[in-house]
Amino acid sequence: MLETVISIGLPVLENMRITKNRLQPKNLNGNEKRICIVTGIHGDELEGQYVCYKIVKTINENFERLKGIVDIYPALNPLGIDSISRGIPMFDLDMNRIFPGSSDGAFAEQSANAVINDIMGADMCIDIHSSNIFLTEIPQVRINENCADILVPYAKFLNVDFVWVHSNATVLESTIAYSLNSRGVPTLVVEMGVGMRITKTYCDQLVKGIFRLMVEMGIWNDVPQEVKEPILSKDGKVSFINAEASGIFVPKISHWSDVKCGDHVGDIVSPLLGEVLHKVVSPCDGKLFTIREYPVVYEGSLIARILNDAQGGNSNE
Repeated sequence: MLETVISIGLPVLENMRITKNRLQPKNLNGNEKRICIVTGIHGDELEGQYVCYKIVKTINENFERLKGIVDIYPALNPLGIDSISRGIPMFDLDMNRIFPGSSDGAFAEQSANAVINDIMGADMCIDIHSSNIFLTEIPQVRINENCADILVPYAKFLNVDFVWVHSNATVLESTIAYSLNSRGVPTLVVEMGVGMRITKTYCDQLVKGIFRLMVEMGIWNDVPQEVKEPILSKDGKVSFINAEASGIFVPKISHWSDVKCGDHVGDIVSPLLGEVLHKVVSPCDGKLFTIREYPVVYEGSLIARILNDAQGGNSNE
């Protein structure tokens, strides 16, 4: 059942409309659990589009298994998706920096507020993001340490490769996840893939996890599927590699590889001089979970992130 969350008039007789698809059993008893799948906050992040498609398709083909309510919000920033813009076009504004919004605010604030109000009361929310166009991310869940006790048990069902618990100091209070978690709606943030692309294997991996979580919550009636046991990491277990020169980054190692301290990760080269300007090496033993996708780099650009073995990054906690 398609429902309009908010519709706001635009110039030239057009409307900005945020729409959700509610899937629910034909006969409700009033005790159903509700899960919300939201994505498309950033218009250049498209992995979630495929995830929404697969979830709706699977439910429609096996509707008798649905025991709860599933709300699908595939495009919270429809103008951004239409124009391939990360933020809200014309406003040059990141939508994930204005939650919870305001009912009497400007265009973007009204949209954010309507989304929050529509999700309120849900038993779970999954906020799906891709990386940007510069980096490739392995499927992961990111959690504010203040919510870790509540959210980590849920995250372990999502079939991701690891769960990254951030310190509270790095968490922005203007995100949809913070706004919902602070209002009592458990919200998991998923990051995976790369901007402006769909990595089908990552999407299928997450879809399996979402259905596994729905089985656990009593929303989906199925035999529980085996999912990955994610690595659980904290900020202190993540090492960052930044460019020490400006040029073209050429990787020498594949994503999600095991590395040793001193291993050759890649080179920053100069097309003009035909020289290697900087040999990029791993600062620690661990697992490479983020790597530069867009090759042009400047001094200080993020090249890679590594889960640090020396600090226990490869152990389940």
